[in-house]
Amino acid sequence: MRKFGLIGYPLGHSFSKKYFTEKFEKEQIPDCSFDLFEIPQIADFTKVLDANPELEGMSVTIPYKQEVIPWMDALDPACEKIGAVNCIKIEPGKLTGYNTDYFGFKGSLENWLGPKRLKALVLGTGGASKAIKQALKDLEIEFLSVSRNPADQQISYQDLEDSPSYMADHHLLINCTPLGTFPKTEGFPPIPLSHLTSEHWVFDLVYNPSETTLMKACLSKGGKAKNGLEMLELQAEAAWKIWNTQS
Repeated sequence: MRKFGLIGYPLGHSFSKKYFTEKFEKEQIPDCSFDLFEIPQIADFTKVLDANPELEGMSVTIPYKQEVIPWMDALDPACEKIGAVNCIKIEPGKLTGYNTDYFGFKGSLENWLGPKRLKALVLGTGGASKAIKQALKDLEIEFLSVSRNPADQQISYQDLEDSPSYMADHHLLINCTPLGTFPKTEGFPPIPLSHLTSEHWVFDLVYNPSETTLMKACLSKGGKAKNGLEMLELQAEAAWKIWNTQS
């Protein structure tokens, strides 16, 4: 039996297990399983590996995309550039970290925008945002990072409230936070919704619910909105390719 899995905390509503279980059945891929490993601290990662020596690959989700890096024996060059891991290839005596969020987001955004290039506001500065920002750089899309506690070259949510010009000049909003995820579907990043217009495009990495509060707010103003489902599907397929490629 080939074994794959996901680490994170919490994992109550995992996309990955459902996706891969259905993939194995639909594509008639025999003797494969995908399991959830909910660990309250990253130090428990080694316990998962020890207890499941047959694991060949793992996905990584919130909050461990950065914390898992010290456990890697090697990083894919692109992943090293991004600074976050969401996919691990497990080989005898070697763990290699990759980032498939990059490929998932970049492909999904290109499918949606086409040749259009809009200045972007990246909401959130956690592990997921790192892949998004690298993809935006490679697509030559200008962006600003928005954080509750802004560091250098970042702005705060209060800045968006105080200076309407930020949202007037940046028409692509990308939610990299988990705010709005089921079951707390009423949540959204604290941006001034009143500044949204028909010119805005919201890409919300949240996929459950399929239409988040932030997406609804943009659509109600005549703007456009997309959730993170296609991104997740594309990154899952990229992970599967990594796990099945000979080193």
